[in-house]
Amino acid sequence: MPPDSPFGQVISLSHKHLVQDVPRPGDAAAPGAAVLRDVLAGGPFDAAPAGFVLAALPDSAAPVLWVSDRMSRRENGRLYGPALAQFGLKGPILRVEVSHPRDVLWAMEEGAGCAGLAAVVGEIHGAPEVLSFTATKRLALRAETAQVPVWLIRSADHGALSAARERWRLSSLPSQMHPDNPQAPGLPQWEAELFRARGRAPGGWSAGYDSSARTAADRLRLVSRSGDGSLAEDHRAAADVAG
Repeated sequence: MPPDSPFGQVISLSHKHLVQDVPRPGDAAAPGAAVLRDVLAGGPFDAAPAGFVLAALPDSAAPVLWVSDRMSRRENGRLYGPALAQFGLKGPILRVEVSHPRDVLWAMEEGAGCAGLAAVVGEIHGAPEVLSFTATKRLALRAETAQVPVWLIRSADHGALSAARERWRLSSLPSQMHPDNPQAPGLPQWEAELFRARGRAPGGWSAGYDSSARTAADRLRLVSRSGDGSLAEDHRAAADVAG
């Protein structure tokens, strides 16, 4: 049976040196900042967190490291290679599957120290003991030191302590209307809630992916819910997430 992804070859990562300048705490939410971000699922068997993260990945030809534990794969499934093209990814996805959350954390920390990666994404199910505040603090520091964005998808987790600079909760919404067939599903939409962050106010948005956007930074579209701030703040939020 042929694989569902063309990314089966061995890839040599860049040997460029790590960036040693750590962003100041107040700069954590600046556009392009490389920080640790948590993404929690609004309910079980919801693919919204994975879609949101894919839409927010940097516009880079460098590989993305994607690590998942066994329970996350049982609930959320695996990435489907051919479908990744609709998110405008230029580089390959290096998919690593492990059994235990501690192995996910180890792989993420090693990947976050590799400046040859565009980003690191990890999936951990529940709130295991190894996923402590100290563990997330190590990930956050490694991301900021190496300037590699790190996303941690936490399914079946209702908000345990974390050192993530931003914490999002994502739920699926009805898809957009298909431009050619009103009876067919269009591009995905999500309800995005930023419930904790450093350097910016929490809020809620209707998020969508726009494949026709002129620039990669505009592909993730955030529309504010009533009473959650101005359009200017939404525009700033979209730029922050795209980092």
